[in-house]
Amino acid sequence: MWSFIWHTFFFDPVYNALIFFVGVIPGGDVGLAIVATTVVVKLILLPLSVKAAKTQVIMRELEPKLKALKEEHKDDRETQAREMMTLYREAGLNPFASVLLILLQIPIIIALYLSVYSGGGVALPDINLDLLYNWVPAPAVATMLFLGLVDIAGRSLPLAALAGISQFFQAKLAMPAPAPREPGAEPNFKDDFQRSMHAQMRFVLPIVIFFVAYTISAAIALYFVVSNLFGIAQEFYVRRFRI
Repeated sequence: MWSFIWHTFFFDPVYNALIFFVGVIPGGDVGLAIVATTVVVKLILLPLSVKAAKTQVIMRELEPKLKALKEEHKDDRETQAREMMTLYREAGLNPFASVLLILLQIPIIIALYLSVYSGGGVALPDINLDLLYNWVPAPAVATMLFLGLVDIAGRSLPLAALAGISQFFQAKLAMPAPAPREPGAEPNFKDDFQRSMHAQMRFVLPIVIFFVAYTISAAIALYFVVSNLFGIAQEFYVRRFRI
């Protein structure tokens, strides 16, 4: 069952998308095929991505109301939680959108890695004809040098650095800094936890992305770069048009 799900919804679609773009891109540049495949993946996930981005925007807009609720019901945590959930429901928030978006991308990244890594068994530049859909022809050539400069199956420090930097700016846009603790205010676990999570997402995650992108392969680094740039553009679009 798991093998069926893996091949039907993740590996085979990613592999065929890569092979298709390798065939239509002049020179069979696998790196450019990864860029095109990443864009297609992001477009497919766009409705969920927009929901996640919209949730962040609404959460920032609700911050004054949430603060007022906390103050009004500071002695009744049960009522406070109930009123907060009511506020979230009325605003149409879906707090699980971001989590689902992350979970869906993990097998996609693994599928992309196995498609180009030399130990994957079906890796480019070799073509496994048994995995191709009927409408995907085998390309005449597949070039592993991205733009003639970077071996897409190897490691790339510049691409890994771009992955980390772009992740930093995406997190900065999506998660503005929370309000600092007021002087003399009592410690609040929830607020302190939010500040800690913000610091980790904004500063620690880009470092993690850099090391992951550099350690695994340039293909994954390129995926992160394109994905983050797409996310930055999406964040500006959501803010401007409030969709």
